[in-house]
Amino acid sequence: MATVELRFSALPEHVRTARLVAAAVARRAGVDEAVLDEVRLAVGEACTRAVGLHVMNGLNAPVRVVLTEEEKKFSIAVGDEAPTAAGQRSGSHPDVDEEAAADEEDEMGLAVISGLVDDVEVTTSDTGGLIRMSWPTSPPPVLP
Repeated sequence: MATVELRFSALPEHVRTARLVAAAVARRAGVDEAVLDEVRLAVGEACTRAVGLHVMNGLNAPVRVVLTEEEKKFSIAVGDEAPTAAGQRSGSHPDVDEEAAADEEDEMGLAVISGLVDDVEVTTSDTGGLIRMSWPTSPPPVLP
């Protein structure tokens, strides 16, 4: 089992780097070429969500991305440290309309990820969240 771990500051400009690394590692792991765009988009959505949650909560902690190559699947976990329990948000207190818009954007991002990835799991707690996604891999071709 091979693992690549990324940690990056919660800045939107780092999301592109995470997408590129995820696609490269997925390709090496044996994810079908036709699915690589879905991998890029799903990782982009998950990382954008994590960055937004960190910014909204005034967190300086890095966003975590773990890419794991297993025997027959490739998985990606994107983690944030944003509290999600009611009343746990810190920093400025947005008005109700801003908070509702942020929640709606969050739900839209999760819906996009669910549409792109068949195997996805989202967990949240008062210490952060994690989006796990996986794709099947095919064995590398046998060279003569």
